[in-house]
Amino acid sequence: MTADQAPAEHLHPVALLSGLGAAARNLFGGIAAGGYFAFKGQTFVAFVMLGGIVAVTLAAVLLHWWRFSFRVGEDAIRIDSGILHRNHRTIPFDRVQDVSIAQPLLQRLLGVARVTLETGSSTAGKEEGVLEAVSLARAEALRALVRARRSGGAVPSAVAEGEAEAEPAPLFAMDVRRVVTLGFLSFSLALFAALFGASQTLGNVLDVDPFSRRFWRPILSDGGLGTWVLSHRFGVATWGLLVLVLVGIATGVVRTLPREWGFTLTRSGRALRRRRGLLTRTDVSLPLRRIQAGVIATGPIRQRLGYYRFAVESLASDTSEGKDARDHVLAPLATWDELAPVAGELGWSLPSEATAWQRVDRAHVTLFCLALLPVFPLLLVLGPLRWLEWRGTAFVREGDRLLIRTGWWRRRTVIIPLANIQSIDLTENGLSRRFGIASLLIDVAGSGSGGHRLPSLPRKEASLLQAELLSSQR
Repeated sequence: MTADQAPAEHLHPVALLSGLGAAARNLFGGIAAGGYFAFKGQTFVAFVMLGGIVAVTLAAVLLHWWRFSFRVGEDAIRIDSGILHRNHRTIPFDRVQDVSIAQPLLQRLLGVARVTLETGSSTAGKEEGVLEAVSLARAEALRALVRARRSGGAVPSAVAEGEAEAEPAPLFAMDVRRVVTLGFLSFSLALFAALFGASQTLGNVLDVDPFSRRFWRPILSDGGLGTWVLSHRFGVATWGLLVLVLVGIATGVVRTLPREWGFTLTRSGRALRRRRGLLTRTDVSLPLRRIQAGVIATGPIRQRLGYYRFAVESLASDTSEGKDARDHVLAPLATWDELAPVAGELGWSLPSEATAWQRVDRAHVTLFCLALLPVFPLLLVLGPLRWLEWRGTAFVREGDRLLIRTGWWRRRTVIIPLANIQSIDLTENGLSRRFGIASLLIDVAGSGSGGHRLPSLPRKEASLLQAELLSSQR
């Protein structure tokens, strides 16, 4: 049965809420006009105007919902929309690269979900096919149907009968304790700087400056530690920093809990399936063949605790990570042993102690220090940090992949299959050219960050590596 012959299906009535939300933003002009007439004393005219605008808006939203339908055939889905100007969009299943399911809180309570179909020919970040609200069982059945048609197999009998798919064992999952730990570790220096700046600019105005004695005087009791803190500027500053750290940690927990709650990663056919979220539950399917590179990230504190973050760069965008996000997180906070089975599903092995890392040239530090000589005090602070970064920056080619390790505070290890490299740029500046130093900018399809940089190599070595990596693709 083709999509044109399939019976028409309508969205769940909860989809009206999203339509009302969009329509409400267009009512401000009419509300302002009604307020003008009310201000002029023409109350009747204002009520008639506002009542007419609301009635027309509600009718338009209801009519738009009623005129929206979709038809699911054996090989394609057809979406019909529009009131006067009708649009009939047919999307063959073999063009659908990803099917994701999201459930905001209200939809979870009602057992419905939002379905997004992304096609390979759609513009990056553009949602080509969206069903705002269908039953969860229908959403899962539609996704299973698309997977079956793409793989050339038959639809599972359980799906055909509307039953839920069998749940495979998770590759990685996070319990509540792990999620809370991630929240504690999500405190960043950028957030700390923002909190400190806010306390100094708005603290006196709002009387909430934790670095002033006036803030602590009504809180700390007289005598003992309280008296010592209030009588020493160092004591007030220490307690002020403690407050900022606690606020930063609390902010990290509040931001992390709703997003990563119930994080589960499983293998589903030829894709990885990731589910997470407390208020909005997202269910994203990531085709394995679209994954282009992997990034293992950590830091001094996380690494000491034995935790890492594993993400992959993919041709498929991830709307749950933000608009046009292509950095799919597969393990937000995992031990090294927990990363192994996830990387194994991608056909990758993790770097080991036997990996023969090659450190970049010392000019990585020398050129940086020369550039900062005019601001010598700044050099005294940033110079040692640059040296620590140089110690952590290295690379190695292992068979059909390139590994790049960078950073000291933000430590990243990038895994790049050579077959996925799109281009390699050799870059220099005036200072590095005089010292015979160059950098390589490696572009991978699906990388939203503009590529991966391998810095500070002797120019001859950089040129040879560039040619070697490019020739390996032929």
